[in-house]
Amino acid sequence: MNFSWWFAKKIGFGKTNKNNLSTTIIRIGQIAVAIGILVALITVSTGIGARKGIKQKLADFNGHITIRPYNSNQSFNSDSLSIHQDFYPEFKEVPEITHVQAIATKSGIIRTADNFSGVVLKGVGTDFDTLRFKPYMLKGNFPKISKDSLSTEVAVPQKIANEMHFDVDSSFVVYFIGDSGKPVYRRYKISGIFRTDIKDFDDIYILGDIKQVQRLNHWDQNTVGGFELFAKDIEKLDQVTQKVNDNIDFSLYAQSATSTFSQINDWIEVFDTNIFVVLFIMMVVVAINMIMVLLILILERTHSIGLLKTMGATNWRIRKIFIYYALFIMVPGLVIGNLVGISLLLIQKFFKLIKLPADNYYLSYAPVHLDLFQILMLNLAAILISAVVLTVPSWLISRITPNQAMKIKE
Repeated sequence: MNFSWWFAKKIGFGKTNKNNLSTTIIRIGQIAVAIGILVALITVSTGIGARKGIKQKLADFNGHITIRPYNSNQSFNSDSLSIHQDFYPEFKEVPEITHVQAIATKSGIIRTADNFSGVVLKGVGTDFDTLRFKPYMLKGNFPKISKDSLSTEVAVPQKIANEMHFDVDSSFVVYFIGDSGKPVYRRYKISGIFRTDIKDFDDIYILGDIKQVQRLNHWDQNTVGGFELFAKDIEKLDQVTQKVNDNIDFSLYAQSATSTFSQINDWIEVFDTNIFVVLFIMMVVVAINMIMVLLILILERTHSIGLLKTMGATNWRIRKIFIYYALFIMVPGLVIGNLVGISLLLIQKFFKLIKLPADNYYLSYAPVHLDLFQILMLNLAAILISAVVLTVPSWLISRITPNQAMKIKE
């Protein structure tokens, strides 16, 4: 058995350590470790949760990747594109793609007796993933869309519904500009009200039958405005988008959701910086506290150090004893910090007690992402960093001679 490890356990967990003068300092060190790991867990879990949550919302509404004609304009009105593509309805060349759906958009204006609002009708077909969109529905149901009949049902965002005083089963008229430049109007019935908390969507988009857009644009049923693709891993969209571009016709181009909404993506990346800063500060605080604890332990046990040197123990072996001792002191702090932190995160995950202003954060509550590997890595990093840092104050042991130690004891 390793002597340094065994001796450190003896003084760390032995009865002789229960009522000495260093107990208070040890408790302070353990509390610092507990708070450090608690803050680190909350920062990483909520930071990554927010990043994933916002990206997922962008993708759920707009697709992880969109495919449009290469010369597509930047307006809200879709250019025409044949639905007969090698990648539709299944993208076999890129196995990372799990689902493909056709869409088309057309801009218009909702007008009532006392108000009006600019909107974009996003037409979707029977291939639309309604299960993915279901969490955003607040009232009613997603429009019923079939292959054989033209549906007049639409889902509208809560913001537009409130501004226009609409509710489920309300009907309204949307004015569109036809090919000849003359206004064309269509009446729709609200089947459901949704909210994504993404301003770019909730301000203007209404969802309805793609055949409505095809009819407005005088397209046949085989013409669409583009395709939305969904990938297995949202964190690898750039790589998957490149593979998609390599496997589609040169007249088409694919763009990831993070690229389409670059401003939102840049804001999301701030989370990574904040996470790093908070983790760095917490690790520094924990390291400083453990250094303080180790120095006090060394000074308190100067006589023991002298005795061990008299018996032939090397400086490095004694230093290892105190490094192990300090790490043993960390264990209760780590356990308590993990228990409290994970408990708080689970409460937030299931009960969503902490709310956020959606206009600023694109989320209505603080999201939580819990990952066992991530938790283990945080704890392991705390232990390894402390072990490395503690080698510096342990150098004090090499300055203590047996004669000095015995004089201090006397």
